[in-house]
Amino acid sequence: MKHPKDKIIKVMIVAGARPNFVKIAPLFCEFKRHPEIKPILVHTGQHYDFEMSQVFFQDLDIPKPDYDLGVAAGTHGAQTGQTMIKLEEVVQKTNPDIVVVVGDVNSTVAAALVASKLHIPVAHIEAGLRSFDKTMPEEINRVLTDHISDILFCPTKTAVINLKKEGIIKGVYNTGDIMFDILRMKAGNRISETLNELGIKPKDYFLLTIHRAANTDNEKNLKRIVDAIVEMKENIIFPVHPRTKAKLENFGLAKIILGKDNIKIIQPVGYLEMLSLEKNAKKILTDSGGVQKEAFWFGVPCITLREETEWTETLNGGWNILAGTNKTKIRNAVLQPVKSCERGDYYGNGHAAKKIVAGLIRKIK
Repeated sequence: MKHPKDKIIKVMIVAGARPNFVKIAPLFCEFKRHPEIKPILVHTGQHYDFEMSQVFFQDLDIPKPDYDLGVAAGTHGAQTGQTMIKLEEVVQKTNPDIVVVVGDVNSTVAAALVASKLHIPVAHIEAGLRSFDKTMPEEINRVLTDHISDILFCPTKTAVINLKKEGIIKGVYNTGDIMFDILRMKAGNRISETLNELGIKPKDYFLLTIHRAANTDNEKNLKRIVDAIVEMKENIIFPVHPRTKAKLENFGLAKIILGKDNIKIIQPVGYLEMLSLEKNAKKILTDSGGVQKEAFWFGVPCITLREETEWTETLNGGWNILAGTNKTKIRNAVLQPVKSCERGDYYGNGHAAKKIVAGLIRKIK
C-alpha cells in the first residue's frame, strides 16, 4: 500500500482493558510529533467499570475514544464475537490504513481477526510473549494474534526468539517494552493517598492483586491463596478486582479476609495510584504480568501466584518467585529476605513508542 508523502495515515488503535490503556498512552504522546498520523481510538468496552477504565484515561492523558463499542462483560466467546461484529462496522466506515492491537486480551484477538479478514495490516504491540500454558485464554489470544499480524513489536529479545521458533521472522522488531515508557513518564515519588488514608507507612505493607481466571474462577486455587494470605502477619493492601470480589463472596471466602485487621481491602485504584502502591510496597503478591514487570523495575520483590510467567527476565536475581497457589511456597517466598541483586536491562530504554510509531509509518509509506 503506497501513500503520497503528504497523505494522512489513519492508524486505528483498539483497546479494551486496563493493561491496554497503559500501553497505548505513550503512543498518543508520540503521535503528537507526527501530524501526518490521524489516530482513531476504539474502546471495545471490555473493562466497563469506571475504576477499571475511564480513570485510566484521565490519569494517562489518553484522548476520549472516537468509538466505544460497549461490549462489556460476558463469556470469552460472546465477548470476542460481539467485539468482532461491532468493530467490523467501524473499520468499514473509517477505512484505516493499519490496525494496532495491544497485549493479549479478547479485544486484541478480535480486532486482529477483523482487520486481517478485511485485508488491513495488523500491528501487534507486545508480540512474542509465551507462558506455554494453553489453559490460559491470554496464551491462545497471543498465539493467534501473532500468527495473523503483519508487524510484530516485541518487548524483549526472548519474545523475538519465541516468534522465530514458531517460524515468524518477517516484520518482527524488538522495540523494548512500551510499559517502561509510561512508567518513566509517570512514576513520581509521591506517597500514595491510600497509604495516608489507611495510616500505613511506605515499606510497611505487602501489596496483593488477584484477577486471573485460573485463580478467581477456581474455588480450590482461590481458597489456597486466601488460606496463605490470612496466616500472614504483615500489613496487606488488597485492591480487589470486581470479578475477584464477586468470586470471594460466592465461595464464602470474603468473610475470612474481612476478619483480619491486617488485610485492607480497597476499591480498584487508578494507574498513578497503583504505581505508588507498588513502589512503596515491601513485597508484592500478584498474578498480573504487568505488575510483575513494574515490581521488577521498582526493585520490589514479587511473589507471582502462578506456576509460570511470560516475563521470564524478572526471575533473574530472585526478584520474582513463582509460588503458584501452593500455601507453603507462598509463605516461604514471603519470609525470604529481601535481596539487593542488580536488575538486568532487559526491557529497552524507555523509547519503545518512538520505535513503534516509526515502524508503523514505514509499513504504510
